[in-house]
Amino acid sequence: MNEQLDRMEIKLAELEGKLDVAAASVEKMRKYMLWTGIITLAVIVIPLLLIPLAIPAFLSSVALPAGL
Repeated sequence: MNEQLDRMEIKLAELEGKLDVAAASVEKMRKYMLWTGIITLAVIVIPLLLIPLAIPAFLSSVALPAGL
C-alpha cells in the first residue's frame, strides 16, 4: 500500500512539473498574441483611418491642367 502511495506521489510531482511548463508556455503565447494585435492595429487599422484624411489634402495640392 505504501509503495502505491509513493508511486502516486511521484506521478503527481511529474504532473505538477508538466503543468508549470504548460502554464509558462500559455503565458508566452498570450504575450505573443497581445503584441501581434498591437502591431496589426498599428500597421493596418491606423493607416486605413488616416487615408481618408490624406487623400483630400493630396488632391488639393495637385495642380490640374488649365483645359480641364
